[in-house]
Order: sequence, then C-alpha cells, then structure tokens
Amino acid sequence: MNSLAFLLEYINKPRSTGALLPSSQKLAERMTEAIDFQTADFIIEYGPGTGVFTEKLIKKRRVGTRILLIEQNEVFSRLLKDKYGHVKDLVIVNGSAETTSYYMKKYGFKRADYILSGLPFASIPSGAADFILSETASILGSEGKFITFQYTLLKKGLFERYFSVLHISREYMNLPPAYVLACTNGERNESFGSKRISG
Repeated sequence: MNSLAFLLEYINKPRSTGALLPSSQKLAERMTEAIDFQTADFIIEYGPGTGVFTEKLIKKRRVGTRILLIEQNEVFSRLLKDKYGHVKDLVIVNGSAETTSYYMKKYGFKRADYILSGLPFASIPSGAADFILSETASILGSEGKFITFQYTLLKKGLFERYFSVLHISREYMNLPPAYVLACTNGERNESFGSKRISG
C-alpha cells in the first residue's frame, strides 16, 4: 500500500513527492542514528510521506517525547492519521514546513531538539527552500540538529548557508541511494555514526 500510494502521488505530483518509492528501512536507520533519544523532548518531521521515518521515531523515542509531523500532501496526511492518529504525544498536520513556527505555537512546542526532513530540496523553489531552512535554523538554535536526505549533493551549498557543520554519509541500501546530511550550528561532533565525506 505504501509503495503504491507513493507511485501514484509521484505520477500526479512528481516535484513535491520527489521519489518513486518510499525510503528504505536502512535509510530510516541512518536518518535516526544521529538522534539522542534519551534527551530529545521535541522532534519535528517535515514531509513524512507514508511514515517510514516516523515509525522509527515512535519506536525509539522515550516516554514523553513529543513528535510533530508536517505533511503537505493530503493523501499522505490522511494515511498518516489513519496509521498514527491514536499515538500519544504525536501531532499530525496537513500543512507546509514553511509554517512550522505557527504549528509549534498552536500545539505548544516551545522548541525543537531535532528536525528530520524528507523534503526534496532539489525541486523546491529557491525562495521557499531558503525560508524553510532559515526557520529551521532559528527553531533549532545552536544545539538542535537538522537531518535530511538528498539523492545528490547539488544543494549542499544551500544547507551550508544556514548550518555551520555538515556531516554527510551515503546510504546505498535505498532506491536510489541517498546522502544523509546531519546539520548543526554547534561545535563539530563526530558522533553522527558515519564518516564525513566530501561533496
């Protein structure tokens, strides 16, 4: 069902969906390995799609950690609500990452420790991408981490405009293979689980 939903949405909205298939479990592990689940109080996920990363977040988080899912696609948003609408301390909104600050205030999120992103920045208009990343950096401050994946490193320079440290790893067990970028404005820390590669 997840794969079919992704394929249909890719056919209908290729620029916003960004992929033919949902992310793999291996990529989900890679995306969440940089998170300290013992200390994380608030986690946001941009563009969760069918919930591959969401599932990992729910399973790994400690009791009391709140998660905010922001999904712009109506089909995926309904699917997420069907799957996770009953889950405690999990908020699902059908909206844009550009309005994250609004949703944080609405649902009582004072800050975010981590923001995971499945957004296809390569196909997002530059103005919107800049706004999202500017808001993301502001929400996270100097200690929070932004974790995203991209199929190429064409937008590496874009992320470097808003974050001082990028740790980049490659996950080959995904179709197509993906780069995972873990970004922070804090001090350089090699605890992201993977070696840093050049772009």
